[in-house]
Amino acid sequence: MEKAENKQNFTVPIIVMFLLFFMIAFVTNFAGSMGVIVTNQFGASKALSQLGTLANFIAYACMGIPAGIILKRKGYKFTSLLAVTVGFIGVGIQFISGYAESFLVYVLGAFVAGFSMCLLNIVVNPMLNTLGGGGNRGNQLIQFGGSCNSIGGTLAPIILGYLIGGQMDTASVGDAAPAMLAAMAIFAVAFGVVMVSKIPEPHIQTPEQRAAEKANKDPHGPMSFRHFVLGAIAIFFYVGVEVGIPNTANLYMSNNPLVGPAVAGTIVGFYWLCMMFGRLIGGAVGGKVSSKVMLSTVSSLAIVMLLCIMFFPETWTVAVAGKAVPVSMAIMFLCGLMTSVMWGAIFNLAAEGLGKYTPAASGIFMALVCGGGILPFFQNLLADHTNYLISYIVPIIGLAYILFYALIGSKNVNKDIVTE
Repeated sequence: MEKAENKQNFTVPIIVMFLLFFMIAFVTNFAGSMGVIVTNQFGASKALSQLGTLANFIAYACMGIPAGIILKRKGYKFTSLLAVTVGFIGVGIQFISGYAESFLVYVLGAFVAGFSMCLLNIVVNPMLNTLGGGGNRGNQLIQFGGSCNSIGGTLAPIILGYLIGGQMDTASVGDAAPAMLAAMAIFAVAFGVVMVSKIPEPHIQTPEQRAAEKANKDPHGPMSFRHFVLGAIAIFFYVGVEVGIPNTANLYMSNNPLVGPAVAGTIVGFYWLCMMFGRLIGGAVGGKVSSKVMLSTVSSLAIVMLLCIMFFPETWTVAVAGKAVPVSMAIMFLCGLMTSVMWGAIFNLAAEGLGKYTPAASGIFMALVCGGGILPFFQNLLADHTNYLISYIVPIIGLAYILFYALIGSKNVNKDIVTE
């Protein structure tokens, strides 16, 4: 009876964690979709239009490891409150940028919001597991949270495309104001709920434990394993590929007068929807197919798809909502099926045999999520000097490395290191 009561007591904070899962993808993908607006309102080039995404993801490089330390020393509640506060401020700064007519203010807001997304990524998974009591129930809550994350990623470009409408030349930050205010409201509600909720804190590190850890410093770590180092690089490329494919497609279609921002946002939304379906399929077959086979297969297929995007004639079109959309962009959203399972496969291969070093490896992985800002920036820098379609050579290079990792780089050659 007491156990059931405890579960009931955690219902509201669990719902809030689901909302925060939603917000991680919504705010992150919102930064990519905002490239359409800053191109028009601030006259940004293709590369500069990705500065918001770059700033958002560079925050991961700055905060990935410190966020893990904060969580370990301060616990779930403090870290959650810090994350939603920073998120509120970051989105608020972006909201102000439209009225200040300042591109730098917008980029600053995206950078601050990136700190929040990093903190949330660190805290929501283990916190949901704890609120669920661990075990199957905890895992179930995390899977539900992942679904909320995919929904947020899907809706961000669709909503922004709808708010902009069909006219690229009048797009401004003010058009996105309703979505930004809604995001700030969710952060504010989340702060209030977490503040008054009693959250279990089973993993806070005591001063004595920190002293013991410092006294018994291990000469090894995750960076001592070659397959982990190569896997961390693969994560860097993977997130860049995952973000660069739809972000560049959104700019390409939005600047095409035959398509426009509204239809472009919807098609890009389908990319993220395909990622959700891909994760469900990956979960269903994951017990029967090895991570190595899965990763090598999807990376190979993704390379073929991107080559089709690059070389299919732009005159080949298909009608979508009355607009003539290039066939290559229909292939683009199907790439979401391929990228959907890459994170899990890379993580499994890179964490294989790490044992006690796995938690530290997770922090390093989170820092290298910054690839999601760096690769799209260079992809669009190339687009400035060539065109949008040729720029897809950048994610192809990233996928080629991921394929190399799946086939060769993922082998553990450091089995002599004690990991227990």
